[in-house]
Amino acid sequence: MGRLGVDLYPLQQGVGLADVESFGKHLGGSAANVAVAASRHGRRTALISRTGTDPFGDYLRGELRGYGVDARRVTPVAGPPTPVTFCEVFPPDHFPIWFYRPPGTPDLRIGPEDLDLAEIRAARLLWLTGTGLSAEPSASAHTAALDARDRAAVTVLDLDYRPGLWPSPKAAGTALRTALERCTVAVGNLDECEAAVGERDPEAAAEALLATGVELAVVKRGPAGVLARTPHERVEVSPLPVRVVNGLGAGDAFGGALCHGLLSGWPLERTVRFANAAGAHVAARLFCAPDMPTTAQVERLLGEAGDDDRDG
Repeated sequence: MGRLGVDLYPLQQGVGLADVESFGKHLGGSAANVAVAASRHGRRTALISRTGTDPFGDYLRGELRGYGVDARRVTPVAGPPTPVTFCEVFPPDHFPIWFYRPPGTPDLRIGPEDLDLAEIRAARLLWLTGTGLSAEPSASAHTAALDARDRAAVTVLDLDYRPGLWPSPKAAGTALRTALERCTVAVGNLDECEAAVGERDPEAAAEALLATGVELAVVKRGPAGVLARTPHERVEVSPLPVRVVNGLGAGDAFGGALCHGLLSGWPLERTVRFANAAGAHVAARLFCAPDMPTTAQVERLLGEAGDDDRDG
């Protein structure tokens, strides 16, 4: 449930937007990308979001269906257009993002009345993003969804902190902590953890996330790998060696793979290693949604890295 838009990726790398001559158009938005990524692992996924009443909205619904994601809950709304996001690609570690999201952007106009709460309650997994808490009526819709879940497993909050989409860092922290108290899994990178719980040291961040009541805290550390903690278990996974082409989208590939592992009931270490490899797969490619890996591709990458623990 959450962010959906059109990504315009430069087809020339290492140059700024002022000098880019051509772009590739793709489905984008964190929640949408995670739904695509989970679908690539054979999961039955649906997205709750909104678009403008414009050709880009029609394009996104078609793309979702093409990726096997149920788009019936992605409805058009009059007013602001479907948002567009540009990025710049400076491998290996600089990927600026430029959001063109007018006030009241469609995916933040999901209201509680738009939700099938019985369906949300019955879902085996609900994935929410922090951006959805940044404005009304979306924030109230997210609260209604969390009320319906009543901390049912698996209820995931991807912290997804984008400073430019919040009125202030303080507002973001308050909203994220309130939502975490009603979730069972928290996922975020170091910047996002700092925004939510005031900690960017990985161990301290994981401890602070667990203190909110979640049962699993996943701290993504970029080139340093991933730390995952429950109240009784700690898993640390090193990064896989890949040539980074575009770091954008790797976190969403990680998220979709994490969903697959959690729903499969795998041990925590296997789940995190699998998700880490899925993120590495996308980091080595230019695009996001089109490059989300299948289960076989992730397992192949793990095997090539000598890191394959598919047997648990």
